[in-house]
Amino acid sequence: MTIFSGIRPTGSIHIGNYLGAIKNWLDLQDNHDCFFCIVDLHAITTPFQPNRLQEDVVRLAAFYLSLGLDPGKSTLFIQSQVKEHAELAWLLGTIAPFGELARMTQYKEKSRQLKPDQINGGLFYYPVLMAADILLYQTEAVPVGEDQQQHVELTRSLAQKFNRQFGQTFKVPKVLIPKEQARIRSLRDPERKMSKTDDPRGAVSFLDSAEEIKANVMRAVTDSEKGIKYDPEKRPGLANLLTIYAALENISPSEAEQKFADCSYRDLKEELSQQLISFIQPIQAEYQKWMKQPEKIKAILEEGRAKAQPIAQKTVLQAKNKMGLIG
Repeated sequence: MTIFSGIRPTGSIHIGNYLGAIKNWLDLQDNHDCFFCIVDLHAITTPFQPNRLQEDVVRLAAFYLSLGLDPGKSTLFIQSQVKEHAELAWLLGTIAPFGELARMTQYKEKSRQLKPDQINGGLFYYPVLMAADILLYQTEAVPVGEDQQQHVELTRSLAQKFNRQFGQTFKVPKVLIPKEQARIRSLRDPERKMSKTDDPRGAVSFLDSAEEIKANVMRAVTDSEKGIKYDPEKRPGLANLLTIYAALENISPSEAEQKFADCSYRDLKEELSQQLISFIQPIQAEYQKWMKQPEKIKAILEEGRAKAQPIAQKTVLQAKNKMGLIG
């Protein structure tokens, strides 16, 4: 299958990004035609620092490579360097129902987190650009977390509507959610997903020191109940810690619960801290090696652009032709 997915360049990858997305990408790249994008056009829909954006792009690419994404197996590139992403987004926007965009859950959540003057048209239009990202490459499956599933459903709807209105143009992608996908929540607020941007103390970053990792885990929210039980509904904080541990060990949360059945919260946090430190430190070392080779990173991203752009151009030309914009 053709697979597409991407992550915003926000400076640092955290363990939630890895366990919720990239870990799955590593399996997919061995057997599928994968396009993994650094979605910098999405990054500018919320407050950002222009003088750091290029550095953040290189950092994210270094993390991609350090975590095991292989440019020999996958196409790695920067979204904004393929102008067809923006062009197709405009075309799709002309058939995207305003009401449906207004109902997007993530738009509502982001809007609540921002000041009124920070809520912009780009943020509202975000799902249409995401649809363009996906449809440009005739994507067949999109590996996403449950929080992004609504956006992929919109993508499917837009593809079907375009095909009905203008003629067969796009493949209709399916949502690809792994059976054992890890939904990683904030260590400080387990009702929200982990985010280094929203709360650095609620996340474990691949740039954190061993001391910072341990401090954040040891401060993680749990509850006042007795015993170690995996119950995401009633005990979300504890369930989150068990989920992280289980995902790194490639076991089920229930198996993690059994392992810590006779332990205290402190015992669980101590072992999880050491597990995270042991996992993250070799990746940090690999990341530092890549960061000393920025020109090599840029060359890999340029190779990816050169592979992605002809495919994107072909799709946009087909769409424009079907819409009567070119003869």
